[in-house]
Amino acid sequence: MNTHSGLAAGRSRSPRSFSARKVMSIRQGEIMWGYILIAPTVIGLGVFYLWPVVQTLYISMTKQGPFGGSSWVGISNFERLATPEFGQSLLNTLGYTAIVVFLGVPVATVLAAMLSTTKLRFRVFYRAAFFIPVITLPAAIGVLWRWIYNTDYGILNQILRFFGLNGSSWISDPNIALYSIAMVGVWMTVGYNIVIIAAGIQEVPAWYHEAAMLDGAGAVRRFFSITLSAISPTLFFVTVLAMIKALQVFDIVYLMVGDTSPAFDRVKPIVYYFYQSGFIENDKGFAAAVAIVLFILIASLTGVQFWIQKKWVQR
Repeated sequence: MNTHSGLAAGRSRSPRSFSARKVMSIRQGEIMWGYILIAPTVIGLGVFYLWPVVQTLYISMTKQGPFGGSSWVGISNFERLATPEFGQSLLNTLGYTAIVVFLGVPVATVLAAMLSTTKLRFRVFYRAAFFIPVITLPAAIGVLWRWIYNTDYGILNQILRFFGLNGSSWISDPNIALYSIAMVGVWMTVGYNIVIIAAGIQEVPAWYHEAAMLDGAGAVRRFFSITLSAISPTLFFVTVLAMIKALQVFDIVYLMVGDTSPAFDRVKPIVYYFYQSGFIENDKGFAAAVAIVLFILIASLTGVQFWIQKKWVQR
């Protein structure tokens, strides 16, 4: 009797176990296809991103010969960075980044809010005007602003003289050259930031503002109390991108000031060391060390931003 009951129990469990095996087989097939579909992306990231980082780290600890070959030097290339000149370039880069991020992002936020209002006329024209610097070649921007900042015949000093004010040596005076270039950096990036922030503003539900208007909140109050809170994830994204791009500044500084200017030491960015060592002096090991330091700096500041955003980004 026990034998018959065991067989009956086995027959009753067999369809369920078959169904479980079938579900497991389907899941394994889905997992396999998932790996197959992401394989090209993973391989591409490994070949074009991860491997160059590892190779750069190796080169930074070697001395590369002019005709090939290398010798291991350890961290001596990094020790060569411990100089006052490199420290000044680090301060220059951080100063430029601070101005571009902490001035450029708020300006872009205000302009995006203004351009998002339906009552503003010629909105399309203003959006195009602000975005033109983003698609303009850095060489053209450098030449344009070098002429604008020119001490003798620059349009900026001519306007100041028209109002009875004295102009300045905007890009040759070591005390103000960095601020002058940073203003150009803000002008170059504000259009891109406006596009992203304006897209975030348009996603804010309209009934938020309608409810606030019924409570008597004005436009300014609604901007600070509703809009900024709602687009905080967008502002965080824009801030991270702006910081990463500003830390890699090189072309606009080199084109506007040049290495023969008396103010170049006060505006020289970190990337210039990479350019000078890798392409002029052919010291690839030292150039790789500069790249690694810049990579660590960007990763560290980005990590700090991700840690801070927990306190101000609204989910």
